[in-house]
Amino acid sequence: MAMDCPLLVWMLSINRDVLTEEYDKCFHLVQDCVPHARLPYQPTSIDSFRQLICHMLPLLMMRHRRISRSKWKDCVTSNGKHWIEQSPDDMPPEKFLQSMIGYHLAYDNSLCGMVMTQGRQRQVINIGLGIKQISVEPKGVSVAAYAESFAHKLTPLEMTFLKAEYGDEIILRRLSILLSLKAAYIKAVGQSAAFDWSRLEFNIPKESARGDEHPLQGWEFRVFKAQLGVQRMGGVMLEESYQCACAFFRGTKESKFIWHDNAKDLEAWVQFINIDQMVKVIPKLRA
Repeated sequence: MAMDCPLLVWMLSINRDVLTEEYDKCFHLVQDCVPHARLPYQPTSIDSFRQLICHMLPLLMMRHRRISRSKWKDCVTSNGKHWIEQSPDDMPPEKFLQSMIGYHLAYDNSLCGMVMTQGRQRQVINIGLGIKQISVEPKGVSVAAYAESFAHKLTPLEMTFLKAEYGDEIILRRLSILLSLKAAYIKAVGQSAAFDWSRLEFNIPKESARGDEHPLQGWEFRVFKAQLGVQRMGGVMLEESYQCACAFFRGTKESKFIWHDNAKDLEAWVQFINIDQMVKVIPKLRA
């Protein structure tokens, strides 16, 4: 049972524009220390930079635990689920078995994140993170049109939570909750990007979830928001809001939803950092 595996989340905000030399430092670090990443060199692509940052989060977490890079390796299951295996030296066998770290990386726009837990390998790999910015895309499109563009990923019941009479703010937030929950679950079970999202149904008011018409049992879903201040060209400060969801299979009888509505709740298990803090520690991440 994965009942006693605590979840931890690291969130990094790309809260300003990034210099080419910073991109280069991150790129060379990932090239040297995360060989499985195999990212092409694209210094002008913000998407490439987000991917680099995500791959650096496990390095940061292990550094935080004071475990040097030579003492752990990144492993992957046949369906792409990653876990970290620490060196068995200096560890009794029972402790070694419980020392596996399952994790999942995700990003959207200015926010990159990692969710992780520790325990036995088969307990820790069914973990996923979903991040969805609470805003329309492209800018200027109506909330109704934006929600409609996701209709193929939602079920008829889920569409009823997005009726026009609820107003734009509620519709946008609910849509972001549904999409972040679905993304977290799909990643937790190791499904590909081609998975049909409408096979999943999250009944938010009833706090229940179904897949292919069957209840999803044994899952823990955590839902929380992240607020970022992001500095853009010309020093303009923008407020950005993100809906985040974690999915983790605990193997309990029921599935449960945990809603974190205040910052105090989050402090116990979610760590927020920014790009300056990450760039500063790059030399240490190689150690």
